[in-house]
Order: sequence, then C-alpha cells, then structure tokens
Amino acid sequence: MTQEDLVLTDHAGPVATLTIHRPDKMNALNRAVLEALAAAVDALGSRGGTRCAILTGAGKAFVAGADIAGMRDMGAVEASAFAALGHRTFDAIEALPFPVIAAVNGFALGGGCELALACDFIYASERAKLGQPEVGLGIIPGFGGTQRLPRRVGLAMARELIYTGKLIGAEEALRVGLVNAVFPPDALMAAAQETAAQIAAKGPTAVAVAKRVTAEGLDRPLAGANALEVERFAACFDSGEPREGMTAFLEKRPPAFERG
Repeated sequence: MTQEDLVLTDHAGPVATLTIHRPDKMNALNRAVLEALAAAVDALGSRGGTRCAILTGAGKAFVAGADIAGMRDMGAVEASAFAALGHRTFDAIEALPFPVIAAVNGFALGGGCELALACDFIYASERAKLGQPEVGLGIIPGFGGTQRLPRRVGLAMARELIYTGKLIGAEEALRVGLVNAVFPPDALMAAAQETAAQIAAKGPTAVAVAKRVTAEGLDRPLAGANALEVERFAACFDSGEPREGMTAFLEKRPPAFERG
C-alpha cells in the first residue's frame, strides 16, 4: 500500500476527514501507518483553508493499537525509535492550528487510545471500546498515554486504567471524561461533521489562538495562565476577525470570516 492508501484524506469545504485505512489489521499502527499519518497531517497543515478536521478509522475499529507482531522482536533501540515516531506524529496532530475531532467508531486501544487523546476531543460510537492494555504485554504506553491520559481524566483514573489494562465502553468513557459524547454507530460521523461545521463557521484565528492558549496554560500556575490569556486576547484584535464578528453581531447577520 502507498501512504495515500493507508491514510485517506477527504475535504468538504473547510472540514477535512482523515481515515486510517488498514481495516484488515483493524488499523493497527506500524511504522508505515505512522509515517503515512505524519505525511497526511503535514499536508493538511500546509494546504490552507481547513478550519477543522475529523480523524477516524476504516471498518469496525478506530485503531486497535500498535502492531504487536511488528513489536515482538524489537530491542530497546528499535522500540525507542518506534515510540519517537509515534510521539512526533501525535505531536504534529496537536500542533495543527485548527481542532481535530477523534470519531472513535470501534476499538481504540493502546496506540489507538493515545491517537484519540492527541486530538482536541473525542466523540465515540456506542460500540467503542477504549483502554491502555499495554501492561498485559509487559510494556507501558509509548505514544503519550502516560501523559495525555492523566491530563484528560485525572491522575488516579489514568493510573487505574493503565495499571489494570482494562478496557472500558463508551458510556464509562463518557462518565470519566475520556470522551465528550456518545452516539449510535450510524450517527457518529454526522455528529462529528456537524460539530466540525460549527467550529469552521467561527473565526479561524480565534479558534487557533484558543487551541494554543488552552494547551499552553494547562501546566502554568493560574496567575501566569490568566496573564497569557490577557496577552492572546489582546492579540486577537490585530486581526480583522473581531471587527467582522462584532459588526455581524450588531447587524444580526452571520459573520463572513475570511478562509485561512
């Protein structure tokens, strides 16, 4: 398969959809898939005009995990390189200047759960199963799970999920804050597309700034994080978006933000 076959990209106006496409292996992540995803993310970031993206998996799984057959005979050097590739790829998703919604349509385990965690938020099918089962294989999460999961669900819950390796269903994932919403399987993509369209209609610079500020302020003391907000709030006024957005509000019409 070519890189384009492993990760499919579809554009519908300002909304892009990336689909991990290795359904015969439940979209398991090997080096080729990670490299294809990295290339697709890079192309998406360079293209311009995209205001929101949706990430999903082909077939019955989102991503069932990393390719265990490919990892079994790794030594520490190979394992380090593989984990570093996963981190670079997932960091690139986080660094995109627009939100990415994970549409988890089935299994999101191990590396698949970590991939979803690299997105801004997660919508899940009622059939979804999520978890970090790596300890059952004698390893720990290697693509950011030990760091992103505590930031999403809290330290104690993340430790329980990682230490036990248990899988949880969509409703439990919603209860603990891992996913934002749960939908019937045939309604998942429509829900993600509707939310993506709502985001795409907002000021693209403002959304990009909001994404950066919420990430950068997370680990700062509150006073410093609030100071960052003041700085970036003021910087928004250097773009033309506030004038258009506020004029449209006063004129009772939808704003016409320029496409980035």
